[in-house]
Amino acid sequence: MWSDYINLDEKFIKRLIELRLAKGISAREMSLSIGQSENYVNAIENKQMLPSMMGFFYICEYLEITPQVFFEFENKNPYRMDEINSYLKQLTPEQLELLTKFLKSISKK
Repeated sequence: MWSDYINLDEKFIKRLIELRLAKGISAREMSLSIGQSENYVNAIENKQMLPSMMGFFYICEYLEITPQVFFEFENKNPYRMDEINSYLKQLTPEQLELLTKFLKSISKK
């Protein structure tokens, strides 16, 4: 059971790095932008500390994602998914059906 918490810490850190890099920002830049010392994000990423709940919310706000999206570890690029979803919302039911068939056909390969 304790290993689940350690694993979550590692997933949290990996996710933070992944999302920060996807935004193309340095740990220092992010730290200062959320009102923390310049080493704040670096300390998190190097397993020296975890953010407080409020710190986590500031991180999510800065990354422009919800806390829920932060923990969707399988979603490797939430920014691209948001863009795709905005296009999907504009499609007709017929277009969505065709797209679904296409996606099924390429995902089987």
